Amino acid sequence: MALLAAMWAGLVRLGWPLPALRPTLPIAHGPLMISGFLGALISLERAVALNALFKSRWPYLAPLLSGLGGLFLWAGVFGAAGPLLITLGSVGLLILFGLIVRHQPALFTAVMTLGAVSWLVGNGLWLAGQPVPQVVWWWAGFLIFTIAGERLELSRITRFTKAQEGLFTAVSLLLLLGLILTNFSYDLGVRVSGLGMLGTALWLLRYDIARRTKNKTGLPRFIGICMLSGYAWLAVGGVLAVILGGASSGLYYDAVLHALFLGFTFAMIFGHAPIIFPSVLNLPLGYHPRFYVHLVLLHASLLLRLTGDLTHWLPGRSWGGLLNVIVLLLFLGNTVSAIARHENDHA
Repeated sequence: MALLAAMWAGLVRLGWPLPALRPTLPIAHGPLMISGFLGALISLERAVALNALFKSRWPYLAPLLSGLGGLFLWAGVFGAAGPLLITLGSVGLLILFGLIVRHQPALFTAVMTLGAVSWLVGNGLWLAGQPVPQVVWWWAGFLIFTIAGERLELSRITRFTKAQEGLFTAVSLLLLLGLILTNFSYDLGVRVSGLGMLGTALWLLRYDIARRTKNKTGLPRFIGICMLSGYAWLAVGGVLAVILGGASSGLYYDAVLHALFLGFTFAMIFGHAPIIFPSVLNLPLGYHPRFYVHLVLLHASLLLRLTGDLTHWLPGRSWGGLLNVIVLLLFLGNTVSAIARHENDHA
């Protein structure tokens, strides 16, 4: 519901003639997508893992609080209840990662924990009344650190050298420095964050295991292509952040954020869905070559949108945004179809 509401709000913000449904829905587009959907999804993934490890259901409080916060945002009721519940959810996720680090101390768990810290800081600032453009970079750090940490974990079989791990740590700290600076000098902080994003993308493009899996067949190849294409969008977002600096509204702001939150993040989701969804939903999800359709259309529609943003071609931006929504709906449809197809094949 948070994802669907966020997409509807995004179309309203783009100027498509749709009813707002709730007066506050358009301004809740970003928080719904990042915290109500992605935050709850990441929390749920970690809760499932910890439930299997500790045989306890209390880890589900984190995604429950985040999800409820998203529902309150969607409904536009009880004022600060949505931000408060989401902030409490991020506290819960940080506790979960604290347990993970204690159980498995490693660079990748530390980086993912840094992602949880970033989400909590961003939510705390948002709850305190800071505008979304001021806190959105902390939310960006949440996703980048979480995904980069997960990829570092999955790529451990390559046995990184100390120099490679040191370089990864350096670009992560550069990104963290940029996030901190946004609270004191927004323009400088965004540019430094952009350098951290670009450095992270280049590291992943060079050392991630996706470089190997893209040469395989079937699902491993699809995942590898998703990962590498997502890293390319992260690099684009980093370059735009460095060049454009502290844009907090308008077309340039739209371009930077959607390169990151749509191109990078959803390429990761498309690639990881065949692995994560079965564990989270306890439903089988078979791979199908048609998954490439929503992946290719994601990149094509986002390229149209960013072209519109950067050249001030408003029809390109609007149609690109509409196609972005259609692509995400197609992804959901393909996923549900794959689950149903797998169940029918094994009935």
